[in-house]
Amino acid sequence: MKLSSDLKDFCLRLGYQFDNVHLLIEALTHPSLSSSTRADNQRLEFLGDRVLGLAIAEILLARDKEASEGKIAPRFNSLVRKETCAAIAESLELGPVIRLGRSEMLSGGRSKQAILGDAMEAILAAVYLDSNFEITKVLIEKLWNNHVQQAKEDARDSKTALQEWAQSLKYSPPVYTELSRSGPDHGPIFTIEVRIESGETAIASSSSKQNAQQAAAKAILEKVLNG
Repeated sequence: MKLSSDLKDFCLRLGYQFDNVHLLIEALTHPSLSSSTRADNQRLEFLGDRVLGLAIAEILLARDKEASEGKIAPRFNSLVRKETCAAIAESLELGPVIRLGRSEMLSGGRSKQAILGDAMEAILAAVYLDSNFEITKVLIEKLWNNHVQQAKEDARDSKTALQEWAQSLKYSPPVYTELSRSGPDHGPIFTIEVRIESGETAIASSSSKQNAQQAAAKAILEKVLNG
């Protein structure tokens, strides 16, 4: 099977040439385009998540031989989360080569964080199955290098940081409330409010509840810490 010019260009950006190009095609196929004769990338995404986790753990431990588990864990979490995978995918211009169903394509699927992150993890699994773990780890270290260098010891997601801030003041846990859901079923927008015991609130919207909660938590943290 010969690759199209856009996939050849993507492989150049990725820095890996596939022997089994069917693995690449599978990694790029979103469930919205799957069928009984066309596999989607969900199984590869599941495997890629584990390959990425092991590779990042080994990379962090090798780069900082004195760091405790307590210092390594936040960095690890910031590097393997979906947002970071999506950022890597964007840097590789992965979106344009993802294979989507019509409805997902029309709803802007090529730029959705979840789709980009899942596809990036599927690509890593495809590389792993096409080669081996060591080659895949070298590729991950190259692609994630800037993020690894910038990862902070106290890197945490905003919800966790807000939870810990509230606990430090002996506040009750923050309360998240879904204010509204709008848009079509295939592309909903969730609006979430977070409230803390002192009465402060923040509101944010996103295409997923989790991302809206994270954005609201980040907004209220900025308000209470900088206000």
